[in-house]
Amino acid sequence: NIGNHILSVILICLVVYKRTLRKTFLRIVKKGSTEEFESLPYICTLLNSSLWTYYGITKPGSYLVATVNGFGVVVEIVYISLFLINAPPRIRAKTATVAVVVDVLVFAVAVFVTQFMMEGEMRIDVIGFMGAALNVVMYASPLSAMKLVWTTKSVEYMPFLLSLFLFLNGGVWTLYAFLVQDWFLGVPNGTGFVLGFAQLALYAIYSKSKPSKIISDDLDSGWQHRHLLPPSTSDSIQSV
Repeated sequence: NIGNHILSVILICLVVYKRTLRKTFLRIVKKGSTEEFESLPYICTLLNSSLWTYYGITKPGSYLVATVNGFGVVVEIVYISLFLINAPPRIRAKTATVAVVVDVLVFAVAVFVTQFMMEGEMRIDVIGFMGAALNVVMYASPLSAMKLVWTTKSVEYMPFLLSLFLFLNGGVWTLYAFLVQDWFLGVPNGTGFVLGFAQLALYAIYSKSKPSKIISDDLDSGWQHRHLLPPSTSDSIQSV
């Protein structure tokens, strides 16, 4: 069954991606501090996974979308919980506030509006559009790293495993979208596939450079270093 094969590949890609994040959280738990890491990527990923799980449940025959993204929801909840446990009080409060607004309130509003104000194909289309729009934004996030690689002629600012995951995940989901004729899945994941290919091409060109160990370790988690909120004056010591 081609659906089962695609599910297997997607799950493998997801495991690879989660392993790249595991290093970050092992470091956080070991040190008992979130250091300069930020939670916004995980918060956005949780919302994205939640929307796609809802989409998979709502659209007939989309169990594959619901299953894979449902697993992603569980993993992201674990990551955010670990972040909250180990974060300093001010960062914990900010993170919890944003998580509640984005992952609870925004998702609840999306479910309420689509369930009680829409029906049939319109409901499915609106959920798909929301998920696709957020996916495109998240897939575009590595563009700054690609620009930096092009400028510095070094891949030290672009983790390989994340680039490989972007390529494989985008490619498999694009294939699945083509087979089931679902363009809400196809457009954002096709974008991810192209960006992933571009990143791997940059790796092939600039892989000979040797980054310092400190920078390589710090950037191995890539986009996790972004700031959740602009730091206040009292928080300036935690800025990147």
